[in-house]
Amino acid sequence: MNDEERRPRLLVFIVAYEAEATIEQVLRRIPASLAALAEVEILLIDDASSDRTVALADAMRRAGTLPFPLEVRANPVNQGYGGNQKIGFRLAIERRSDIVALIHGDGQYAPELLPTLVRPLLDGAADAVMGSRIMTRGGARRGGMPLYKLVGNRVLTALQNRLLGARLSEYHSGYRLYGTAALWRIPFELAADGFHFDTEIIIQLLIAGQRILELPIPTFYGDEISRVDGLNYAWNVLRSSLLARAQALGFVHDPKFDCRPAGDG
Repeated sequence: MNDEERRPRLLVFIVAYEAEATIEQVLRRIPASLAALAEVEILLIDDASSDRTVALADAMRRAGTLPFPLEVRANPVNQGYGGNQKIGFRLAIERRSDIVALIHGDGQYAPELLPTLVRPLLDGAADAVMGSRIMTRGGARRGGMPLYKLVGNRVLTALQNRLLGARLSEYHSGYRLYGTAALWRIPFELAADGFHFDTEIIIQLLIAGQRILELPIPTFYGDEISRVDGLNYAWNVLRSSLLARAQALGFVHDPKFDCRPAGDG
């Protein structure tokens, strides 16, 4: 079977850290109906947790009760939220996956929505799909998002849209699906290893002219522990956006944002 005839390949990539309380449920919630859309593999990369995240996930792998093959990896040294994503994205490209779907091991983003979110990529209608918690009016608050986080999200997003010339509803959701062809076109490995990796990869996609589609997702805030320093995150997000804007105006140059398509002056 040649590349034109083969079924699309979807890698469901779970980033996990200290997720022993939620990881089994997250894995069980990946819908078997994805099999009708693509060849599916699940890759879980634990970022040097000190709890039983890896042991619990590996027990599920050995039990063989999931509808798709599961690979469990553990970083011996913590790579950071962005650094962990880089490892998974490299593997997705190396394995010739067509799409990589990023979800979190803490259960904050619903795996049940994967069939809906992957469809635009399969149909060729987008190069990346972002799940937005802001698109449904009042949904973020109903889902338990603290008011200060909602206000911060809206303010940061408005500033970023102004700086980047974009019209996204939010930059700060971690529910993302990427076509690996789009990842291949951007230097994602030069982006940050911290939490603002998510902003920098959006900036890279925008500069590279890739099509980003947002779809609404429910908001869920449970008992998970936030590991994000809000003020430091906000500063890093704005600094990256300002840097990209300054580069667009010709004032500075940073290789991580040097991804404009050839011939696009």
